[in-house]
Amino acid sequence: MARRTVKAPRTEGDAEMEIRTATAADVPGVIALDEEVTGLLKPDYWQDMFERYGARRRESRFFLVAGAAGRIDGFIIGEVRAWEFGSSPSGWIFAVQVRSRLRVHGLGSRLFAAVCDCFRDAGVDRVRTMVARDNTVIHSFFRSQGMTAGPFIELEMRFD
Repeated sequence: MARRTVKAPRTEGDAEMEIRTATAADVPGVIALDEEVTGLLKPDYWQDMFERYGARRRESRFFLVAGAAGRIDGFIIGEVRAWEFGSSPSGWIFAVQVRSRLRVHGLGSRLFAAVCDCFRDAGVDRVRTMVARDNTVIHSFFRSQGMTAGPFIELEMRFD
């Protein structure tokens, strides 16, 4: 399959960064970046995410990476989902990560714009995500991209 390189607005600090579709060779860099940021090593999880979102069904699933000089400095994953809970088809973002030292310089915004372009190309007119209430960093990021509360309320029940 062709490798997709996305044109998204650049900022001064990330001019050399390329945003493109992830390849199998990128998975170790994604694993290392996630471990650096979260403190958790999850190689099986990220390999599965690549297999589900990067290796197949590229017309509706997107795993994009940002980097330069052989390193992965950010990634974003999403897919087009349709009709759940009476919803029209929309893009859903499942994961976004940017190396801590590169935050607040526009790379996350470029990744967001790139996956939104993928969603538009797939024929949808909106993007959704879910955030933990106490994750103010990611909540602030998505709000800065123009996202607001959507039409659904998450409900949960504990199994105790």
